Amino acid sequence: MGREAQSARLSQVLDGLERGRGAVVETAGEPGAGKTQLACWLAEQAGRRGLPVIWARAPRSGEGPFRVFRDAAERTGAAEASEASDPATWYELIRQRAAGGVLLVDELHRADPSSLELALRLIRSFSPSAPSSSPSSPSPFVLVLAHRPRQSPPALLEALDLGVRTAGIVRVEAGPMDVAAVAALLDRWRRPVPVVGYGAGAPDAAMAPADALPGGTGASAAVLHAASKGLPGYLRLLVAAGFDAGLWPDRAGGDEDCLLREAAPLLAELGALSGPARAAARAAAVLGGTFRPADAARIAGLGARDGLAACAELVRADLVRPAGHGQRLAFRHPVVGQVAHADCELPFLLDAHRRALRMAAERGAPAVERARHAEHLVHTDGAAAARVLAEGAAEAVTRAPAIAARWLRLALDALPARGREVEERAAWELAHCRALIASGHLREARALAHDLLAEGGPRPADPRPAGRAGGGGARLTPRLLLRAYAVCADAERLLCRYEEAEAIARTGMALLPRPLPAVLSPEATELIYEYGLVHVLRGTHDRIRPLLREAARARTEAGPSASAALGVLIAFCDVFSGDIARGAPEVTRCAALVDALPDGVAGHTPDVLALLGCAELYLERFPDARRHLQRGLDAATGGAQKHIRAHQLLGLTMIDQWAGRLDGAERRAAEAEELARAVGAPDVVTLATAMRAMTLVWARGRRYAGEAVALAARAVDVAALGRGWWATSAISLLAHAQLLGGDATGCLRTLLDGGGGAGLPQVQPAFRPSLLALMATAALAGGDAGDAGDAERLLADAEADAGRLGLPLQWACVHRAGAQLRSARGEHAGALELFERAAEGFRGGGLPVQHAWTLIAAAPATAVVHGPGAALDVLARAESLARSCGAALAVEEAERVRRRLSADTGPGLGAHPSAAPRVADLPSSDPRAVDLWSALSEREREVADLAAAGLRSRQIAERLFLSHRTVDSHLGSAYCKLGVSSRTALARALGPAVPG
Repeated sequence: MGREAQSARLSQVLDGLERGRGAVVETAGEPGAGKTQLACWLAEQAGRRGLPVIWARAPRSGEGPFRVFRDAAERTGAAEASEASDPATWYELIRQRAAGGVLLVDELHRADPSSLELALRLIRSFSPSAPSSSPSSPSPFVLVLAHRPRQSPPALLEALDLGVRTAGIVRVEAGPMDVAAVAALLDRWRRPVPVVGYGAGAPDAAMAPADALPGGTGASAAVLHAASKGLPGYLRLLVAAGFDAGLWPDRAGGDEDCLLREAAPLLAELGALSGPARAAARAAAVLGGTFRPADAARIAGLGARDGLAACAELVRADLVRPAGHGQRLAFRHPVVGQVAHADCELPFLLDAHRRALRMAAERGAPAVERARHAEHLVHTDGAAAARVLAEGAAEAVTRAPAIAARWLRLALDALPARGREVEERAAWELAHCRALIASGHLREARALAHDLLAEGGPRPADPRPAGRAGGGGARLTPRLLLRAYAVCADAERLLCRYEEAEAIARTGMALLPRPLPAVLSPEATELIYEYGLVHVLRGTHDRIRPLLREAARARTEAGPSASAALGVLIAFCDVFSGDIARGAPEVTRCAALVDALPDGVAGHTPDVLALLGCAELYLERFPDARRHLQRGLDAATGGAQKHIRAHQLLGLTMIDQWAGRLDGAERRAAEAEELARAVGAPDVVTLATAMRAMTLVWARGRRYAGEAVALAARAVDVAALGRGWWATSAISLLAHAQLLGGDATGCLRTLLDGGGGAGLPQVQPAFRPSLLALMATAALAGGDAGDAGDAERLLADAEADAGRLGLPLQWACVHRAGAQLRSARGEHAGALELFERAAEGFRGGGLPVQHAWTLIAAAPATAVVHGPGAALDVLARAESLARSCGAALAVEEAERVRRRLSADTGPGLGAHPSAAPRVADLPSSDPRAVDLWSALSEREREVADLAAAGLRSRQIAERLFLSHRTVDSHLGSAYCKLGVSSRTALARALGPAVPG
C-alpha cells in the first residue's frame, strides 16, 4: 500500500525471470520503512506465478559460518549444508537451490563475514563481465537483498552501488509514504486480513499482511504522517499506543502494553545489545529528547569510558544518532525511546528519574525538563514532586496543554486537600481548567470550574449539586474567585453556550467596584476581557464597548500582553460595528504591539492573534490578516488550543477563498470543521461547513452546486437564527451559494430570515453593503424573487453603508450590483462604467475569482457598447483568471455567456446569461425536457411539484416533514438542474413531458 511504483518495478523483474532473465534487487531504506513488506509482496507474487521462493534472514546471534544461508538451505532439503564450509561449495549450492525462483535475503546489514562474502560473490555473478555459464549451469534466479544502508558494511554498499551503475542491479527504495497512503493504511488496519504463507522460511510476523490493530487513535492521517515521518513501522507503533497528538513527542499515547506487543522486532534489537549498551539505552530513554553521553552514563551507573563505549555501540546499531551540536545524541525516532522506556523495570525507572531530576536541578534546567522526571516520582516524593509539576505545567501550557493538564492532575492528586496548601491548590485547580480548555477538553474544564465556583462563592448558573473539586474542597480568595468566573465563562463560551457564559461573567463583574479602579489586577483584567469576548461572539458589541474603554484607561498589573489583548478586543469591536474611522488606526496600533510580543507571551492569550487577524480581514488588509492568523496557527502546535486553531483556520479559509486558493480553502475549512467537532463547538462547525460548501460551489461548478448548497443548508439548519456572529456569517455564505446555484428566491429568504429582516440589522456592519448588494442581484433575477424597484431600494441602502465604511471591496460589490441594475434597464454604457470600476476594485484587492466573475457579468454590456469581439476578449480574460484559480463555476459561466453571445445577433446581447438548454426554453414535446426532469432526484421532483403548485417552503416542509431550509436546498438544486430561477418559471416549465 502506497508502494505502487516499487511494486510495478518488482513485477517487471518477475516478468524477466519468466523469460529466462535473472536479476539482483536491492531493497533499502530506513528502519520501519517497509523493506521486508516489499520483499513479502514480491514473494507473494512469485508464489502466484508458481515460482519457488527461498527466504534467508540474518540472525541476531549465533555462531558458525554462513549463518544467513545455512537455515534456508537446510529447510530446502540440502543435507550437505550442515557439512559445507567452503565458499565455492556454498556458492554452487545456493545457485542450484535458487535456480528458476526467488532468493530473498533479509536484514543483510547484520550478516556474518562469511555470509557477506557469499552475498558479494552472488552479486558479482550477475555482472556482464562474469564468466559465461556452461550448458549445465543452473537456471537464472532473482536475488533480493534487503538491508539498512546506515548499518551495512562498506563492502556491501560499494558492490551494490557499482552494480546499480554497471550491472543493472534494480534498486527499490522504501522511502516515506505520502499522507494518502497513510490514510489508506490506517483504514486497512481497522479491518482484519487473513494471514497466508509466502514461501519456505518466511518470517511469520513480518510476512503477514497488516492486520487489524487493537485500540485506535482519533488523530488525522496528516498528523500521524508527520509523527511517523511517513514510515509504516513507526506508524503502526503509534497507532498501537493510541496516539495522542497533545502528548507527542513526549509520549505516543496511553497504551504501553499494546505498544510493547507491537514493538517485538524493536525489543529484539534492544535485546541484542551488550549489557552496558542496554543500560545506556534505558538511561537515554529516561533522559528523553536529546542527551549527552556522559549524562546517560551517569544515569546508567557506568563509568565515563564504559559509558562512551556503550553509546558508541548504540550509534553503530543505529538506535541513536547524532543530534545537533555539542556531541548530543537522540533516538532515531522518538517512539524508539518510548519503547525502551516502557521496557524498563519499575525500580530502575524510579532510581533513574530521581537521578535525572537531581542532575536537572543542579544544572538549572527549565521546569519542563524537571517535570518530565517528577511525574514518575509523584507517588514517592509527594509534595516536592507536585510543585515541580505545577511549575513545569506553567511553562508547558502554551505549546503542550495536554501535558500541562496531566502534570497538574498528578500534582493535585499528590497535594493535601487541607492545611496551608488550600490556596495553592485552588490556583492549581484553575490552572488545570485552563490547560484542559487549551487542550480541547472543554466539557471537563466546564465541570471542574463549576465545582470550584460552587465551593468558592455563589454559583450563577448550572444549578447542580456541588462536586468534588479534584480530590478536595478549595476555598477561593477574592482574586481567585474572579479568575474562576473568567475560566468558567470561557469554557461556556467555547461550547457556544453564550447565555450561560454571559450570566456567569456578569455575576463575576458584579464583584468589581464601579467605576473601575485606576489599577486593575490580573484577575480583573482577565474577567473583563472574557466578558468582552462573550459579547463579541453573541454579536452584542455595542453593549460592551463603554466598559472596555473604561478598562483600557486603567493600568493593568497583568503586563503588556494583557494590555495588547484588551486593545485588540476594543479595536475589533469598533471595526465589527462599522466604526472604521476609530477602529482602523487602533488596529494598526495594536498590530505593532502584538508584533513586538514573543510567541511564548502572545500564546498566553491565544484569542488575540485570531481577533487581530479577523479585524484586519474586515478592514481588507489581507496580507496583515494572513500574517497574524498564520502566526497564531503556527503557535498552536500539536493538540494546543484546538478551538482557537479552528477560528484561525476559518479566517485563513476566507482569505484563501477570496485570493483564489480554492484547494487550500477547502482543506482548511475541513480541518476547522473536524477540530470544532472534536471540542464540541456547534456554531463553529456550522460556519466551517458553510465555508467549505461555498468553496465547493466555486471549485466544482454548477453540476455540484445543488449538493454544496444542501451541505450549507443542513449546517445552517442546526444553528438557531440570531445566535450572533457565527450564525449570521454562515447564513450569508449560504445565501451566496444559493444565488450562485441559481436559487435567487432562496437567497433572498435566507438573508431576510437570518439577517433580521429589511436592512439586515443583525449582520456584520462591515459586510452589510456587499450583502445588500447580493440581495439586489437576487431581486434582479425576476419572477417571485423581486423586481428592479426592490433592487434599487436595496442598492440605495448598500451605497449609504458603503459610503460610511469607505472600504474598497465593499464598494466593488455595490458597483457590480449597480451595474447589473443599469444593464437590466438597458443603460449599457453606464453599466459598463460601473462594471469596470468593480472589476478594478477586485483586481486591486487581490480577489481573482470575483474579478473574473465581474468580467463575465460585464460581457453582455461590453458587446452592446463595444461589439461582440470586445466582449469575447473580456470573457477570455475572465476564463484565464478562473482557470488559474480552479474556479470551475466561473469557467462554465464564461463558456455559457460566450455561447449566448455567439448565437445572439440582436438587442438581446445584454440579457442576463442563463443555463442552456433549460426546461423552460424547451417545448413539452422535446425529449430533452424529459431528460432534464429525469436528472432530478425523487425528493427534488416531489418538492418541485409542490412548489409549482403554489405552496411556499414552510408549507412544503410541513407536508413532507422536512425543515424549511432543507426544502429550499432541494428547490435550489432543482432550479440549478432545470435552468430556472423562480417558482413562476418552474410552473411554466411543467408540461405533458414532465414525468409524473
